[in-house]
Amino acid sequence: MTDLALVWAGVLTLAVLLYVIMDGFDLGIGIVFPLLAVGDDRDRAMNSIAPVWDGNETWLVLGGGGLFAAFPLAYGVLMTAFYAPLTAMLLGLVFRGVAFEFRWRDPAHRALWDFSFTAGSLLAAFCQGLILGAFVQGIEVDNRSYGGGWFDWLTPFSVMTGVAVSVGYALLGSGWLIMKSDGELRQRAYQVALPLAMAMLALIGTVSLWTPLLSPEIADRWFSSANLLRLWPIPLLVAILAIVLLEGLRKQRDLWPFGATLGLFLASYAGLAVSLFPYVVPRSLTIWEAAAPDSSLRFLLIGTVILLPMILAYTGYAYWVFRGKLKAGEGYH
Repeated sequence: MTDLALVWAGVLTLAVLLYVIMDGFDLGIGIVFPLLAVGDDRDRAMNSIAPVWDGNETWLVLGGGGLFAAFPLAYGVLMTAFYAPLTAMLLGLVFRGVAFEFRWRDPAHRALWDFSFTAGSLLAAFCQGLILGAFVQGIEVDNRSYGGGWFDWLTPFSVMTGVAVSVGYALLGSGWLIMKSDGELRQRAYQVALPLAMAMLALIGTVSLWTPLLSPEIADRWFSSANLLRLWPIPLLVAILAIVLLEGLRKQRDLWPFGATLGLFLASYAGLAVSLFPYVVPRSLTIWEAAAPDSSLRFLLIGTVILLPMILAYTGYAYWVFRGKLKAGEGYH
């Protein structure tokens, strides 16, 4: 018999991963935006994501809506625990979206809209990292509802993960610009990417060492003799990808930085899954404890099986149509 709760956990895991990857480089371009030359370089940076940026946020909607439908108990706990950073994140996404449109329609105030684009992107990215850090630390549940305080999400670990996610997104954005541009913009993206790559690798190491200290259960998951033999490919993969990333930047291989950064996100995501499974609210509620009834999960899955391939096909088609490097003067106006 199919474990519907586990299937839905997989669907939501995929949705969150796709959001992090796809909207991550969008937000990253906003974060590095002030480092680009005013004028054509900034215009081309925004035009490089114009066809896909709003579609990329589809996965955030699927993740949030799917959590509400498939794991309502977890949704209630998590939304209460992270009310403040979630609200700030959504406001950041709103300001970023508005700035994206208005900077073209209101050139007299373009500097203001550029600032809004960067501030909204950085706020959204940092809040996502804050939420991730607080989520990994664990959430207090009392009688099937949130039992912690309003600011339990604000800790040194969550601030550090907020910085880590912001740096990672900025590196993704730089890699995207390297892959999609030429000339001065491409060279500037390479210059920006190198220090970001060094910072991201240092932060991955910091998070990897700090996370097992948060919980004896996580430490045992990674460092027990049996698991150590099974899990060694993950840190090895991180090391290989780090070499590919730095070599790609050194030799200016345009596809390597973005691809290697994506790989680092995937490896980090796999490590996170190893640390937290089978909890949907870490160390408080498992997937099965928080799941909706099987009848509801089965009904929801029917629609998902129909719609998810359509969304994936449309997304893939959009990226295929707008593939290749963006030339000066091309794009959204």
